[in-house]
Amino acid sequence: MNLLLLMMVISASLSLILTIVAFWLPQTNPDMEKLSPYECGFDPLGSARLPFSMRFFLIAILFLLFDLEIALLLPLPWANQLHAPTTTFIWATLILTLLTLGLIYEWIQGGLEWAE
Repeated sequence: MNLLLLMMVISASLSLILTIVAFWLPQTNPDMEKLSPYECGFDPLGSARLPFSMRFFLIAILFLLFDLEIALLLPLPWANQLHAPTTTFIWATLILTLLTLGLIYEWIQGGLEWAE
């Protein structure tokens, strides 16, 4: 028990020390060069604080959704060794069907068109 308590105290104190050092160590001296937007060496053409288009966020969300789909379907090859692999395949087919129907709906509604 003492060893566990000692390890927890060391971990907590080391984390606290590193956090404090991380806040105090960097030297923040903002100047106009650092605060200006970077545009490949050219003078800024406009404000760097313009909002992104909602279509950009839609494409990003769709990418994350289909990336999550890959993560959910990754264990499928190992499902063959379960007692009832058909249940896993039915759920995977249901997920793929639902995502495909959502993609078709977005496509029909014009949500995937980048330029109007």
